[in-house]
Amino acid sequence: MPMQPWFAEAKLGIFIHWGIYAVDGTLESWAFQLGEVPYDEYMKQLNGFTAEHYDPREWAELFARVGARYAVLTSRHHDGVALWPNGLSVGQDLLSGYADALREHGLKVGFYYSHSDWSRPDYAEISHEEPYVKVIQPLAPGFLSYRDGQVDELMRRYKPDLMWFDGEWEHPESEWGLDKLAALMLAHNPEVVFNGRMLSHGDYATPEQGVPITAPDGPWELCLTLNESWGYRHGDTNYKSVRQIVRYFAETIGMGGNLLLDIGPRADGTIPPEQVSLLEGLGAWIAKHSEAVYGTVAGLPHGHHYGPSTLSADRSTLNLILFDTPRETVSVRGVRNKVRRAHVNGIELGHRVTGGLGEVPGVLWIDAPPAHALDDYATVLTVELDGPLDLYRGTGRN
Repeated sequence: MPMQPWFAEAKLGIFIHWGIYAVDGTLESWAFQLGEVPYDEYMKQLNGFTAEHYDPREWAELFARVGARYAVLTSRHHDGVALWPNGLSVGQDLLSGYADALREHGLKVGFYYSHSDWSRPDYAEISHEEPYVKVIQPLAPGFLSYRDGQVDELMRRYKPDLMWFDGEWEHPESEWGLDKLAALMLAHNPEVVFNGRMLSHGDYATPEQGVPITAPDGPWELCLTLNESWGYRHGDTNYKSVRQIVRYFAETIGMGGNLLLDIGPRADGTIPPEQVSLLEGLGAWIAKHSEAVYGTVAGLPHGHHYGPSTLSADRSTLNLILFDTPRETVSVRGVRNKVRRAHVNGIELGHRVTGGLGEVPGVLWIDAPPAHALDDYATVLTVELDGPLDLYRGTGRN
């Protein structure tokens, strides 16, 4: 199935880890798996998951305002607790309002769903006493029917544009019945997108918590937390700065990927103000530099410019992203094109080429922007070329 164009063009998505683990601020699912709390204590959080202040329209308005084009909500994590009435659940349908609100704001609807379920005895032999013990056993047909039934209901009721799977590592692909599962979802929506944890049926790669040194082949997104936690943990105040998040974002889109930036709402459905502030900080930078973000493709490979860059869709405008204050000049190597214009926020910058021999182009030197033109987080230097980028990638003339 060809990849849907909207995904590669999205640039920013919001990942939402929301579940009963937010009540006590425990690790999502892993709390009992790793012995942080006993299983039964973890599950008592069901009683405190009120969602009393949950307003999906506020969520969607925020996501749209900061420049996101899609969002992915944890419909069911490894703990088996669903956010809609199906099997072990919070007893409320928290997905309908989410899907409707996103669509009202023009965002694509995504759901996270874990293949595994650490609460079902037909998935694993489980001890509910401390310590929690899980003995992996071959997947039973009954468990796969249960999983397929839940996914079928997600597709039928909410019609997601993207399904973000997880939990696949505990069994080989041959046991998961993914051919049947993929066919089931595509029958509901032939354009639904799958992340790479649908294994051979995945449409894109999804590295976590660090920009890859080399971009994955094909479409991809970086999953990144704002602090050290996916879900809400009141003690985790180790937040990244706006400058750091802008840097992650710029490096990701400069390599042709999307950033799926994670938030962890509280159990009552409110998003912590620290997280809102960070999203708004990134959103303000995106709004200021939207032409260097949307409608662009991956920029220069490593070695041509000291920092990330993006290219316009016609490849004739190069957006150089500067994290630090440049001294004297900004250099670009390997560009054969003539430069029509170089500027920052409309301020014209002088430019010249030195050196070069035969097919090997010289170095393009662009005058450093004046201090008042620099962005607080990352400056975009726009280079307009005389045509589509013609880039030298050779080893030089001997």
